[in-house]
Amino acid sequence: MSLTNHQFLLARRPQGTVQRSDFDYAAVPVPALADGELLIKLEYISLDPAMRGWMNASEDSYIPPVAIGEVMRAIAVGQVVESRHAGFAAGDYVNGLLGVQEYAVSRGQGLTKVDPKLAPLPLYLGALGMPGLTAYFGLLDVGQPKAGETVVVSGAAGAVGAVVGQIAKIKGARVVGIAGGADKCRYLVDVLGFDAAIDYKRENVAQALREHCPQGVDVYFDNVGGEILDAVLNRLALNARIVICGAISQYNNTTPVRGPANYLQLLVKRATMKGVMVSDYYPRAMEAIVAMGGWIREGKLKTREDVVQGLDTFPETFQKLFDGSNNGKLVLQVARG
Repeated sequence: MSLTNHQFLLARRPQGTVQRSDFDYAAVPVPALADGELLIKLEYISLDPAMRGWMNASEDSYIPPVAIGEVMRAIAVGQVVESRHAGFAAGDYVNGLLGVQEYAVSRGQGLTKVDPKLAPLPLYLGALGMPGLTAYFGLLDVGQPKAGETVVVSGAAGAVGAVVGQIAKIKGARVVGIAGGADKCRYLVDVLGFDAAIDYKRENVAQALREHCPQGVDVYFDNVGGEILDAVLNRLALNARIVICGAISQYNNTTPVRGPANYLQLLVKRATMKGVMVSDYYPRAMEAIVAMGGWIREGKLKTREDVVQGLDTFPETFQKLFDGSNNGKLVLQVARG
């Protein structure tokens, strides 16, 4: 039986906000498998801010950019429907860099088997996937929070930030989240158990940090960069640790990325600022998955997925990451229910 694969190909480098016209939506035949290959029918695709950077023609990045005419890169989870690979069988569920498409042919590199009986598939793209691993290792290995310290998280209602804040609470820290909108801030405090939340859309962040962090910020987990990073730099405690995870406020810029103006506070407070790259921790992935899976079962770690149906909605759904309209981990369900 012949199958047709629908896929989004990068047609041009976006300038500023991503547009549908930046992609070609193609329908192509699914090829016959060669020895060592497997065919995966994608069920859910992870939409992450890092994808915006992958669209740029940067030569100075941790991963090569998506080439013009290539399938848009994305992490996804799906079911093996045919296999000529000894390590995978039809019926297995896997996740990996499978792209924004309906079907993917793989030789198995980078694929991880997952069990939908242990957790819903979207969870393997969130708390039990790349965002969760980033949160776990970024906070615990780089941030190294101690009980009683103050941890501040920006992008706190997002896929990474929400997990960071909850892990910090589990470890005995006091947690302040920064998010956009009253509903997200209420969610952080009332549902996730943050000690306080700052609404950057209606509050003066610098003033709110003085109120909620009277002894300064011991650990700052930064997902947004820009003005908020500058505000936190001015509120650091002695020997503070800053974890640089992302800079979503800068990704759609048509001008150079804005760096921290208040970086001399790193000197004054003898603080450190270090980036976290989740791929560095893949050999230890099970450590994080086991720990977070246990916290989820115990009710200590709550998750929320924002699932949008329809592969064809990809360009518009992707923008929810940047206009703040997503609630939780943004996931694209390939098929419509």
